[in-house]
Amino acid sequence: MKDGIHPEYRDVVFLDMSNGFKFITRSTAHTREKITMDDGKEYPLYKLDVTSESHPFYTGAQQRISETGRVEKFRQRFARTGATKPTSAS
Repeated sequence: MKDGIHPEYRDVVFLDMSNGFKFITRSTAHTREKITMDDGKEYPLYKLDVTSESHPFYTGAQQRISETGRVEKFRQRFARTGATKPTSAS
């Protein structure tokens, strides 16, 4: 590997701003802030809006999207056609 062309790969703390969840992983993300963790070491800090700890899809708090109105529109459209079975006149 050539020297000086690769980004710095180091431990970084990612902080979920919605619930305060923190985790450490290795990254090349550029940061300006630092944080001291429970182990006493200082790490670069990268703030996130959403992580798997707070996203509704992963937490199970996902709201079901109900398509109310579509079923009613369908029924109204085909109710108006007056489609009836042909009767045999004997």
